Amino acid sequence: MSIQVSPSPIPNSNVVSLTSTLLDRDDYLTGLLNQVTATKTEGWLQELRQSAANWVRHSILPTTREEEWRFTDLSSLRKVQFNNVEAVNFASLQFDILPEAANSRLVFVNGVFAPELSAVSDLPSGIVVSNLAGLSAVEQEGVRQYLAQAEGAQEVFTALNTAGITDAAVVWVKKNVVVETPIHLVFISVAGETATISQPRCLVVAESGSQVTLVEEYVAGKMPTPQEEEVYLTNAVTEVWVGDNAEVSHTRVEQEGAEAFHIGKTAIAQARDSRYTCHAITLGAKLSRHNLEILQTGEQTQTTLNGLTIIYGKQLSDTHSAIALNHPHGTSDQLHKCIVGDRAHAVFNGKVFVPKLAQLTNASQLNRNLLLSSKARVDTKPQLEITADNVKCAHGATVSQLEDDEIFYLQSRGIDENDARKLLINAFAAEVINKIPVPSLREILLNKVNNLKSLTNE
Repeated sequence: MSIQVSPSPIPNSNVVSLTSTLLDRDDYLTGLLNQVTATKTEGWLQELRQSAANWVRHSILPTTREEEWRFTDLSSLRKVQFNNVEAVNFASLQFDILPEAANSRLVFVNGVFAPELSAVSDLPSGIVVSNLAGLSAVEQEGVRQYLAQAEGAQEVFTALNTAGITDAAVVWVKKNVVVETPIHLVFISVAGETATISQPRCLVVAESGSQVTLVEEYVAGKMPTPQEEEVYLTNAVTEVWVGDNAEVSHTRVEQEGAEAFHIGKTAIAQARDSRYTCHAITLGAKLSRHNLEILQTGEQTQTTLNGLTIIYGKQLSDTHSAIALNHPHGTSDQLHKCIVGDRAHAVFNGKVFVPKLAQLTNASQLNRNLLLSSKARVDTKPQLEITADNVKCAHGATVSQLEDDEIFYLQSRGIDENDARKLLINAFAAEVINKIPVPSLREILLNKVNNLKSLTNE
């Protein structure tokens, strides 16, 4: 393989740097650490966890005084005392099964592998899809080279996740293997009688010349009888290593419960001539944050990032992305769209780094926002940092509302105002959703957007 395990860091990005070093102890963070490290493991995994735990002990949770967290206040998180996850009756859980991935699915409930809900019988030779504990000793030794080795491993929430690893979802595609079947990774959170914390972990390795389509989904568990929305925290980390001339299509869907907190990290390393596409859909959680970090480790990579955030009520959703194009002939294309209703608050901060070595880079970045209420809010900050002199780069952001003349035009064609608004909202969202390569998932997401009635009213 030609994937580099120790790439150079993304420059000047607080998203992937230390939150703090050698500061006074953060008692709240220490309490979280004690919860997630209660279960012990053995060997190299315990050593990895211990190293991360030592880092967390000298860190603090970020505050709005830090530029990277200026618009995302975690004080509501600090008010909650989280406990270890409770036992769940797996058989009672309900979730969407994608027909295309009916037999290529791993399911984790509160971070615990659920074999009775998983199915991996429809996979070709040359691909491993398993939980970490289910791997052979040889396979685990391979995982050891990549797990928690991506840049940004010492960011505080990422380190907290690493400190609590007991299992993980692993997708490993061998050299030149083309996987036609999508791989569906489902992480279900089920709240207990008290607030709980779970820390899903995912590792994807695509060796040189391979191709794979991945769907990573975070959902609140649907029980047969209605329950009150409960508070829980999902702190998720996914690492994706894309080898020389490999291709990964990655769809990430976050649909947590209405009172949930979701912190997610997606770290990607792209080797020479590789192609990586991410479709990131954010629909749920009271407060959500997604850090998306791409590091180019070889020439002539192609990176495509499509994002869609749809929030309403008093939701807060924050997307921070960082793309480091460190080599020549790289291409990146990013489109992130936000639909914000009621009193919701969306945040987008996208950085693209193009140093002097990255000549002949072509990078574009666009953030488009649709506000459906006079009290909805968006804070957007697309950024380009360029020191190369032979590049083609562009970035921009727009913030708009539904146009009265567009609504009037549709009404003049016999469509009532509410349906007219819904059509315009759906069209705005469909630009991103229609790019997802799994038809059944596209249909599910379009139906969800169509049924979000609160978005169509002031």
